Amino acid sequence: MFIKILWIVFFVSLAIQLFYLLILFGRFAFFYKKKTEKPSIEKEPVTVVIAAHNERSNLKKIIPLLFQQDYPNFDVMVINDRSYDGTKKVLEQLMAIYPKLRTVTVNYTPNHVTSKKYALTLGIKVAKNDVLLLTDADCRPKTDKWIELMTAPVRLKGKDFALGFSQYESQTGLLNKWIQIETLWTAIQYFSFALWKSPFMGVGRNLCYRRSFFMAKKAFKGLWDIECGDDDLFVNLHANSSNVAVVVDPDSIIYSVPKSTWEEYFIQKKRHFHAGKYYTTGNKQKVGWYAFSHFLFWITGLVLLIFSVIQQNWEQILVLMGIIIIRSMLITSLFRLSRKKLEGNIKVLFAPVFDVMYIGYFWILGSLGYLSKKVKWK
Repeated sequence: MFIKILWIVFFVSLAIQLFYLLILFGRFAFFYKKKTEKPSIEKEPVTVVIAAHNERSNLKKIIPLLFQQDYPNFDVMVINDRSYDGTKKVLEQLMAIYPKLRTVTVNYTPNHVTSKKYALTLGIKVAKNDVLLLTDADCRPKTDKWIELMTAPVRLKGKDFALGFSQYESQTGLLNKWIQIETLWTAIQYFSFALWKSPFMGVGRNLCYRRSFFMAKKAFKGLWDIECGDDDLFVNLHANSSNVAVVVDPDSIIYSVPKSTWEEYFIQKKRHFHAGKYYTTGNKQKVGWYAFSHFLFWITGLVLLIFSVIQQNWEQILVLMGIIIIRSMLITSLFRLSRKKLEGNIKVLFAPVFDVMYIGYFWILGSLGYLSKKVKWK
């Protein structure tokens, strides 16, 4: 009876997995095609917004890159959030070189609000233009078409949000390989649900919306006391089936500097998972059903495989191994085609290995982040 229940759970979880991989995520990976659109004559002004806390060295790199963008009408707003590393002096030097660089200095954060949200709100309030494109100081655009591509859905199609992809720079080592593929997997999820008119998050390293929309929603109302989520929680709270567009183009992506140690990475991911506890119930279920069925698929599959080996039931062994291999091939194809759309690169290593390790990553690190009472930006 126990074995029969395991088989039932195994096939039910497999069915749920196939629904996600072929239908939900598969729509993006296998079937989505970027629409060819003519370049627009209209070039509504844009403000690039960066909240920076002790980012002196990174600002020296990103500011010159931003002013190489092939877009005729934009400025850059840097919010200097309580920095004490010489950021102010660097910004003054850069403003002398780039007249369209503007800054706001935050000297303190009120007790009832969180630091990054407060900094962003002050900067957005005085932003010169209505179309805002947000990123971080440790980022760099892949091409000079970033501003035009990322803002197009907001400028030209009346969308409230444009969701972009932000990958981490490729470096040597196991940690970097893990970061690369985990970031790709996160993007597959939020891009796919957005295409199904059910958006649930975005990333602040590559996110566009209007200043007027932000102010109409009273900034981060309802999120002030949460020490994270200035991006994904803001999208989660206000995105709907008609006001979100995804920007799928290798020329639109942003690269970020990855964490260099496992400890730093775990702290970062703990903060990201912490934000997930504040998602709406429906949005929690979107990710939760996949993670739960994924866990059941591997646990019941491995237990059944062990029993089949003990009983030397070669027919069951072949069935189980066949299903696992076919699913692993499907996962690999999903990652390869998604990466080709997002980055223009089909090389994906260790996708099946990541798929197995994802169990521990999601349920252990995710639980620690979800149950933590407080996290910090910087």
